[in-house]
Amino acid sequence: MTRPIRLGMLTPSSNTALEPITGAMLAGVNDVSAHFSRFKVTEIALSDAALRQFDASEILRAAELLAHAKVDVIAWNGTSASWLGFDRDERLCEEITAATEIKACTTVLAYRDLLRRIEARRIGLVTPYLGDVQDRIIANWNAEGLHCYAERHLALQDNFSFAEVSEAEVATLVEQVVREGCDAAVVLCTNMRGAGAAARLERGFGVPVLDSIAVTLWACLVATGSDPLRIQGWGSLFSNPDLRAATAIDASPMAR
Repeated sequence: MTRPIRLGMLTPSSNTALEPITGAMLAGVNDVSAHFSRFKVTEIALSDAALRQFDASEILRAAELLAHAKVDVIAWNGTSASWLGFDRDERLCEEITAATEIKACTTVLAYRDLLRRIEARRIGLVTPYLGDVQDRIIANWNAEGLHCYAERHLALQDNFSFAEVSEAEVATLVEQVVREGCDAAVVLCTNMRGAGAAARLERGFGVPVLDSIAVTLWACLVATGSDPLRIQGWGSLFSNPDLRAATAIDASPMAR
């Protein structure tokens, strides 16, 4: 009998999208399960109070609870390093592995890996965030060589509200940035409903559509040696054989 693979995911407390969508993507993959641990995140802003939500000590406590379930990888299923800096997630992965002896990955580091591998030159960025948060994201991504060519944002702050945006509205925003000439579209938020529309949008426009929930699942599968191509019907991220091999995701050493 094949040993089951357990994926551990750190989840913002007010997120209502990523758990059901991750479960839907894993439907039919019987030997892989996802397990979640929450810490308090209720708003996305650049105020001191909002930024303190992502203090590493809170995240590490949630990661240690996931370790009790003997998961094979722990993912920070959130995008905060986009405005806090990519180095925050690099340090977080090191700290999670040091505390739990389990490999770690994050949404934002997986995006960096993927976008470099597909050689995206003109990224269309779609988020629910405030304008100043969006500006910080664009500056940080551009500094990493991830050129944000077009963008749309909804100017929302309440994290719970992000999941209230319909998949159709998210798809419309993706269509808008793609029509401006982007060669890849990014839905940057793990509480936003972009994954279900990705395959349809890719067929219609011929460019990759990368949703944060899907990207995090992809990173977890790669980190555990499970073939992402087993996920069917969720877009090119899970159908391109060139994306199945681990690269920068292996930065955090596997303890087991």
